[in-house]
Amino acid sequence: MNRRTMPVAAALAATAALLLTACGGGDGDKGSKDGNSDKATDSSAPPAEEKPTESAAQLALTKNEVPAHAIVEPADDYVFAKSRANIKLSKPVCAPLGYAMSQFPVGDSQDSFVRVAEAKEFDGTFTYITLATYAPGQAQDAMADMTKAVGACTGGFTAKGDKAASNVYESVASESTGIAPTPGADESLAFRATSKHQGNTHTVRTQATRHGDTIAIYFAVDGNAYLQSRAGDAKIFPAVVKSQEKKLS
Repeated sequence: MNRRTMPVAAALAATAALLLTACGGGDGDKGSKDGNSDKATDSSAPPAEEKPTESAAQLALTKNEVPAHAIVEPADDYVFAKSRANIKLSKPVCAPLGYAMSQFPVGDSQDSFVRVAEAKEFDGTFTYITLATYAPGQAQDAMADMTKAVGACTGGFTAKGDKAASNVYESVASESTGIAPTPGADESLAFRATSKHQGNTHTVRTQATRHGDTIAIYFAVDGNAYLQSRAGDAKIFPAVVKSQEKKLS
């Protein structure tokens, strides 16, 4: 899987990257969308017209689709890892969280696509949107894997990419309040992770939703907090979630 993504998680070790560019993410590989039906068909009847499956790229937000926010294409300059295979986890069970916080899809996706949102009145914070499409049933499995990982990784874990320094997450916790509403989703989950940088605690947040066979992952990081040597408490942009969820519903 060829990936282009700015290493938001790697900002825990390379904070300046977040303000050198407002971009991060790219096109994922597109897998086969062919599926087998379990239903018998009547050979005498004309084949039913199937609705074309939309790719992750077709479902993504466009440049000026969110009021007061810019949706931009990721840059190539800051890469956490070339692929998921190049991310090494201290706890394998935490892999879904490490992938989600590094702009990679979770589970066995067919294709994926990444965009990053920033406020037009730029304040140094970012919300990344990773979209992935799946074969029937695989999206549910990916959500289940993330849910399991949140419960198993409360004590934290380390993720090491081949293009950036290690990200040491000291804690992981599920969140049920203070997250953007997603009324049209079939499933949703949210969690926060903390790390230390120069003695300050930084909190990043992730929210994932499933709409049928598509998963959207939102990841928020406060880049200014790293540069200003203060504690950070990133929030996911509600307007971005609202706009993206509307396209998926």
